[in-house]
Amino acid sequence: MIGFLFILGVIIVFVAIGVIGFIISIYNGLIMLKNNIKKSWANIDVLLKQRTDEIPKLVACVKGYMKHEKKTLEELTKARTSLMHATSKEKMAKADNMISGTLKTLFAVAENYPNLKANETFLQLQNRISGIENELADRREFYNDSVNTYNIKIQSFPDMFIARKLDYKEELMFKVSEQEKQDVKIEF
Repeated sequence: MIGFLFILGVIIVFVAIGVIGFIISIYNGLIMLKNNIKKSWANIDVLLKQRTDEIPKLVACVKGYMKHEKKTLEELTKARTSLMHATSKEKMAKADNMISGTLKTLFAVAENYPNLKANETFLQLQNRISGIENELADRREFYNDSVNTYNIKIQSFPDMFIARKLDYKEELMFKVSEQEKQDVKIEF
């Protein structure tokens, strides 16, 4: 009888260790996913800052050439200011979408100014900003992948019980505005 109780005790200890280990692995997995979201947003934030720093240089470069495109330059400056003062991810995403749309318009309108298109500074800035735009697209995709994985995990059994205890809520994905999906309109 003592041998049976000893074996039962050992089994209970191993099961308890297994359950605790399982709970710890779920907890650590959730923490890792939550931190991946923060890291991926921080990576986007770095590129947004870089692009924001380049915009005044671009505006200064094109101002003399594009006297008739004052509205586009004002919209770009307004969008930059909105991004710099954004206090949440949603506001930053909205301002980012405004900047992307305005930059598309600016680069499309620049096609009408041969001297501007030939300007070395403009070409360098255009290439730099286009490169940043491509990197932003990649980082947005990584962010959305991180958010998707996290959202699935916090809704999956049995992880959802630990996620609820930690008060983990569903994160929002980075979305492109309807305005950004539209073609750039070039008016003469």
